[in-house]
Amino acid sequence: MKKIKGIILAGGYGTRLFPLTIGTSKQLLPVYDKPMIYYPLSVLMQAGIRDILIITNGEHMSSFQNLFGDGSSLGLSINYEIQEQPNGIAESFIIGSKFIGNDNVILILGDNIFYGQKLKSYLEKAKNNLNDGLSTVFGVKVKKPENFGVIEYDKFNNISKIYEKPTKPKSDLIVSGLYFYTNDVIKKAKVLKPSKRGEKEITDINNIYLSKKKLKLIILSEQISWIDTGTYGSLINASKYFEKLEDTSGKKSSCIEQIAYEMGYINKSKLKKIVEKMKHSDYGKYLERIIKNDI
Repeated sequence: MKKIKGIILAGGYGTRLFPLTIGTSKQLLPVYDKPMIYYPLSVLMQAGIRDILIITNGEHMSSFQNLFGDGSSLGLSINYEIQEQPNGIAESFIIGSKFIGNDNVILILGDNIFYGQKLKSYLEKAKNNLNDGLSTVFGVKVKKPENFGVIEYDKFNNISKIYEKPTKPKSDLIVSGLYFYTNDVIKKAKVLKPSKRGEKEITDINNIYLSKKKLKLIILSEQISWIDTGTYGSLINASKYFEKLEDTSGKKSSCIEQIAYEMGYINKSKLKKIVEKMKHSDYGKYLERIIKNDI
């Protein structure tokens, strides 16, 4: 059984969110009470991934390093690489080839949020697919599929083809920003020709796997919330969603420190050190309640 490593793609300059992102990375903007990147990181952690690579641009790398360091405070190993230009999602596997090595890999986009009680079971299914030599994409139904990679599929959830931003979508099911790939994705990315947009398209990678019958589709149920936080409206809606959810449940969503503690990545002593830094915030007080077993 091959090990699995994780990549968070947090590159680009977030130009659709200017002026918010002129001085900072989009993935460091707040979504309610935590930086956006906490959400994709929490997904990798829930999947049991502890070796993680964050790909960003040179301008913002130091900010991510200030936030996470080497990841050891969370029981993780976090590395960093630079994507000089936004040359496509598939370029992640070329930039991260040394990091990936001979292992399988999960890629998640830094501006994609996945949340739901059953999410972990979906992640386990995709990991099992990797054990069988199969890669996996996650389908989500949306109102405007023409803005994404659109999936054409049959009643058995078998994909026939994926179309990148088609003018006339054949379904309302799109590929979300979470991908589980076997190790050969590195070779596929290296020989991939750029599209008309000049980018190495992740849709082309998926169609290559599909042509070899090595791609599985998992359709996320409506119980799983998926948010692409690339616009002002979606950013605000995401914050409102998690504010309401946390106020109702009394529990924080995608709390990476809590996940690290509950999964045994860190002990109570390490959690106390984190709390000490955050003790004046409501977030820190929440973590303190965890230590006291109040949650």
